[in-house]
Amino acid sequence: MRKRIFYLSLLTIGLIVGIAVSTKLNLLSSLSAQSLNTESLNTASSLEEAFIKVANTVGKAVVSISTERTEKLGVKRFYFGFPFEDDFLRRFFDDFFGEFPEREYKQIGLGSGVIISSEGYILTNEHVIDGADKITVSLPDGREFKAQIKGKDPRSDLAVIKIDASNLPVATLGDSNNLKIGQWVVAVGNPFGFALENTEPTVTVGVISALHRSLRRGLGRDRDYNDLIQTDAAINPGNSGGPLVNLKGEVVGINVAIFSTTGGYQGIGFAIPINTAKRILNRLIEGKKILYGWLGVTVQDIDEKMMKYFGLSEKKGALVAGVLKDSPAQKAGIKEGDIIVKFDETRIENVRQLVDIVGKTEVGKKVKVVVLRDKKEINFNVEIGQRPEEIEEQEEVREKTNQWRGMEVEEINPQLVRRFNLKEKTGVVVTYVEPGSCADEAGIMPGDVILEIERQPIKNLQDYERITRSLRGMAMVKTNRGFFILEEK
Repeated sequence: MRKRIFYLSLLTIGLIVGIAVSTKLNLLSSLSAQSLNTESLNTASSLEEAFIKVANTVGKAVVSISTERTEKLGVKRFYFGFPFEDDFLRRFFDDFFGEFPEREYKQIGLGSGVIISSEGYILTNEHVIDGADKITVSLPDGREFKAQIKGKDPRSDLAVIKIDASNLPVATLGDSNNLKIGQWVVAVGNPFGFALENTEPTVTVGVISALHRSLRRGLGRDRDYNDLIQTDAAINPGNSGGPLVNLKGEVVGINVAIFSTTGGYQGIGFAIPINTAKRILNRLIEGKKILYGWLGVTVQDIDEKMMKYFGLSEKKGALVAGVLKDSPAQKAGIKEGDIIVKFDETRIENVRQLVDIVGKTEVGKKVKVVVLRDKKEINFNVEIGQRPEEIEEQEEVREKTNQWRGMEVEEINPQLVRRFNLKEKTGVVVTYVEPGSCADEAGIMPGDVILEIERQPIKNLQDYERITRSLRGMAMVKTNRGFFILEEK
């Protein structure tokens, strides 16, 4: 009987202890969950406060820019329902009917800008104010001012304008070299400040999606969109010229473009790093021309086939596809086919890096350039020149032959010059590329001009046939677009 009572007592005590432990564990779990929720709420609240703070502080320094440009357009002459360019007919009808007056058209543009000086200096995109006859700046407080252009640089797509005002709120310029992918950023713009009763800027939030992005030259004249910040913060038309800001309220970029198939926002926006602007800001304010370093070469990246052909251990460097006449590179002794591996003590990874570092190099500075030639490193001392306003591509031209490695070529003739808009004078023109052939896989296209094969010049069809007749294995072909490796199938 005593044993039974003893065991029942132990069981009862065990149950009580178990219930107590279970209750404590549930309580701890509940407290832990509550703690996590509180932490999440605190984090979200802090993030929200940061966004609000950025909008309130930086927003005061973001302006709306409205531009007006007048264009005169002549009226196209139509005689008997058809346009004629014949000089005799044009003079006849001009004498008979008189001259048609030119018509004026006014174009209105919108953009944004950020105040960088309390004395009224504003940083924006060059394309926002390009060609403007009249520039109006609207401040967030509703005041409007006429602005004048102090300095502009189409290549970087940056400009500084000034309004006659003082004691203005100023944005703090940060350091774009410290940016990290995934970092929170806020895009601020004010494209409709002149038209809305509430002239406060708009803000959109996102992260830095990528760094060192490049856009095709076709997106704008000679603009060098070569080292951009990519963000998913919405950057819509009219927000160009506004700041991209970190959560400290520092400007880290100037919003410049959107990638879109519809013209609207599709999740990909770009900004010019603020360090690019800081490098030229003083010269823009002073109205001085922005100078860019120039090497005088056309270059291309190293791919797998190039690496194999040249016997490289990695795809690093920039292959010299062309050397311009009387350029710094030519004067120093750099040749086509050289691989630039080091520039001014900096190892060159790719073309983008080389273009960027050369452009930022001071004009007149002497730098050491290291190239690989025939698997040997050669040092050159190059005096960096000033990049010309217009760089004319210096290349060569081409008639027809049998197929070699999947492509057909012809010598230059007036028909091909018109068809492919050729500038070359010697060489052979690719007129057909067989799909799936080694020429096709290498990237050769109709309209390419073959200038060299295996470093031997191709001046005409005879050169082409003579050189290709005995070629075996890999062959390096130089065209007006650069080098290609054709691997025999």
